[in-house]
Amino acid sequence: MRQIHQKAKAADRAATAALYAVAGFFLALLAAFTIYILYRGALAFRPEYLSFTRQGIGPQFFNTVYLVFLSLLISVPVGAAAGIYMAEYAGEGRLTHFLRTCIETLASLPSIVVGLFGYLVFLMMTGSHWNLLAGALAVSILNIPSLTTVTEDALEGVPVQLREGSLGLGATHWQTITGVLLPAALPRIITGIVMAAGRGFGEAAALLFTSGMNSDVNFHNWNPFSLRSPLNPLRPADTLAVHIWALKTEGVEANAAQLSDLSSAVLILMVFAFSLGSRWIGGRLERRMTGGFKEGKK
Repeated sequence: MRQIHQKAKAADRAATAALYAVAGFFLALLAAFTIYILYRGALAFRPEYLSFTRQGIGPQFFNTVYLVFLSLLISVPVGAAAGIYMAEYAGEGRLTHFLRTCIETLASLPSIVVGLFGYLVFLMMTGSHWNLLAGALAVSILNIPSLTTVTEDALEGVPVQLREGSLGLGATHWQTITGVLLPAALPRIITGIVMAAGRGFGEAAALLFTSGMNSDVNFHNWNPFSLRSPLNPLRPADTLAVHIWALKTEGVEANAAQLSDLSSAVLILMVFAFSLGSRWIGGRLERRMTGGFKEGKK
């Protein structure tokens, strides 16, 4: 019996060491990749490259932030509502199984296919030219399935005692969802939003067919109805990811390599800053909505 116990402990230690080694390898790979990109970006840095002119990446920086904002404005409410429905109202049956199959199929679509779909529906069928709104809708199609799944799993992962306690105090089902379940599931939902935003920051294939590969904006014109206004979502707009692709494949300028390196570094810093900021905001919202309550603490 003792020998079996020792073998089990040895196997457990070996498995733990293997998992730590795999995790350490991927962390080292991520760190090396990030450091390399930031290093190349630092070498390519010139103050004029950050300007909001045609010679700088300022327009692409603004377009990226604006596109992510528009896509989250569309996908978060739709994905969260779909997740709430699947977790709290759908039940079990053929319809629910069919809906889950559709969500999984939509989540597995290549972004290039979604881009072609967006080009056909949002541009060709509407008679429009490349525009930022079409790109945001295409990115939203990519993000809604993952946000739906994350919201559903987050709600189902809330301890049943919280649900039963709320209902036992006389709250309705909807009051329980909005006042108890969603605040408790907020950290996991925030993680899903961060992942959706990250895809928006780095997406290029879908945007090549929808938002376009150039941007002609005037940052002195803030009239949202003007086609040259940065706030107009119906204007063509290339994001940093699309700009990097264009510089690496079609760039004929002498500084194309430097601009692409700097754009890559700025894109990584943007994703990092958004991730930290959204988690900080999510933590504050969670404390505010739950009164600072944590499971296992009073």
